Amino acid sequence: MEYVTRIVIIGGGPGGYEAALVAAQLGAEVTVVDCDGLGGASVLTDCVPSKTLIATAEVMTTFDSSYEELGIIVADDTPPMEQAARVVGVDLGKVNRRVKRLALAQSHDITASVTRAGARVMRGRGRLDGMQALDGSRKVVVTAADGTEESLTADAVLIATGGHPRELPDAQPDGERILNWTQVYDLTELPEELIVVGSGVTGAEFAGAYQALGSKVTLVSSRDRVLPGEDPDAAAVLEDVFRRRGMNVMARSRAQSAKRVGDRVEVTLADGRVITGSHCLMAVGAIPNSAGLGLEEAGVKLRESGHIWTDKVSRTTAPGVYAAGDVTGVFALASVAAMQGRIAMYHFLGDAVAPLNLKTVSSNVFTDPEIATVGYTQADVDAGKIDARVVKLPLLRNPRAKMQGIRDGFVKIFCRPGTGIVVGGVVVAPRASELIHPISIAVDNNLTVEQIANAFTVYPSLSGSIAEVARQLHTRKASAEG
Repeated sequence: MEYVTRIVIIGGGPGGYEAALVAAQLGAEVTVVDCDGLGGASVLTDCVPSKTLIATAEVMTTFDSSYEELGIIVADDTPPMEQAARVVGVDLGKVNRRVKRLALAQSHDITASVTRAGARVMRGRGRLDGMQALDGSRKVVVTAADGTEESLTADAVLIATGGHPRELPDAQPDGERILNWTQVYDLTELPEELIVVGSGVTGAEFAGAYQALGSKVTLVSSRDRVLPGEDPDAAAVLEDVFRRRGMNVMARSRAQSAKRVGDRVEVTLADGRVITGSHCLMAVGAIPNSAGLGLEEAGVKLRESGHIWTDKVSRTTAPGVYAAGDVTGVFALASVAAMQGRIAMYHFLGDAVAPLNLKTVSSNVFTDPEIATVGYTQADVDAGKIDARVVKLPLLRNPRAKMQGIRDGFVKIFCRPGTGIVVGGVVVAPRASELIHPISIAVDNNLTVEQIANAFTVYPSLSGSIAEVARQLHTRKASAEG
């Protein structure tokens, strides 16, 4: 009888379900253990829901900021003295019902795909049970919701359990007025005054979205600027847009506590100042779901942060145990989690595998405008990690941007001085997540600015700015050599 490799995957997020698809296609016997529904936080409470909410906000922002300039007339019965009033509103209850419906539909589609590929899906919580057996196998114990347990034998185990919102001891979410990012979709009415604590990607995205939907937003940032981990030029553009649209951005202001006072929320800052609002959203990072999995007992090394240590093919320190996604702390991106999961299966099952290369990862901040990045960054160049030439071109000069009433944003490309090979880029624009792709292809394939400059672009198009930046870099390279 032919031996079949047994794979058990704990966690059904992008790292888990993508790994399951690969392992099943390569002929393994696959079991996915999941307690919330396939898709994980990415599909059910984070990426898919937030970007669906942002899609509504984006339509409102586009309409609010452009309709007059573009010559659109809105039939409106607002009295003459109140003509400055908003002409577009939002039914947040309806928006959130759509958000939840789409998230569940996506989860069901993923479950159908995984099942169709031949994998088994088990509802429950999995944990490693002891060290590796003499034959190289591992035991995974699955606890169902009713407390019953089942033991599985695996030749390899993938841990893809994700993370959960970090909470401050004195700012505990109650799901009604003080919220984390998994709870906002239960709101039926738009927050009148929303305080967002945390100016990283999650905080900035929600702050921008609710501002566009009509909330009065205060963004509390403990750092000097919004999005401290992003390109400084891009962060400056976004912060300027936020302030121009009426957001109260409080820099160098660390939140210490948040408490309910009737139907209000009081947020106390470290310097003693108190700000109030109708609601507060806590967006202060995430904690890996690595507790209670029997990891250290099984020989899996954890970092001080609780993240699982992995190498570039997703191996942990325990033989036969791999890890992928947010629980590893590599990059909190669904695309990276999926790649880590696929790489783990390719590696264990003996297929061709390329180690994870973080310098080819593209990412996007879904604010308005969006901020997309790939490869080496401005910080890398400034710190001397790589020698690169940089050109930044404002979108204001782009003819398509002028037609669409786009004033904010730019394209920036980094290339090597001698060869002109593209090593990174930043796009700040509406739909920057789509525009970054040609730069990602260039970075991944070591293309030169000359090759990008010589490729045809549509006229007029926002992507024309990518070619124009490449032309400027190529011209400067040529003049430097001359």
